[in-house]
Amino acid sequence: MKFFTKSRYALRVMIELARHSQKQCIPLKYIAERQGISLKYLEQIIVPLSRAGLVRSERGSQGGYRLALEPAKCTAGQVLRAIEGSLAPVECLDPAGKTCEFRERCPSVKFWRGMGECIDGYADSVTLQDLAGNCPSAPAESQS
Repeated sequence: MKFFTKSRYALRVMIELARHSQKQCIPLKYIAERQGISLKYLEQIIVPLSRAGLVRSERGSQGGYRLALEPAKCTAGQVLRAIEGSLAPVECLDPAGKTCEFRERCPSVKFWRGMGECIDGYADSVTLQDLAGNCPSAPAESQS
């Protein structure tokens, strides 16, 4: 299973937000510069994260985005599902996917279901706090 660039960037954005105070709004332009993501692409990424209730936006001169949840309560799985939908490794196990007429007697469905449980379990066990804690500081911040 491959995750698309949008999912990888979404996770980076959320980690960046987790590294800042929940009460402090961070402008998208700042995140775009820090993460090397175009502002236009970042605007496309932030929409599903906002719809999923993972980020909040504020307008105005001090506006921007911040996490809607504490970093310890937001998982990588939540972020990836906001972007990807289901993390099911095969379409027949995706709740929104096509129903396979062969599924009930498929010799491999048990394997795919187990793999899906591993993916979900791991993605839901890693929080933004875990990931933000593993982030090296930016060069300017490490000089303080």
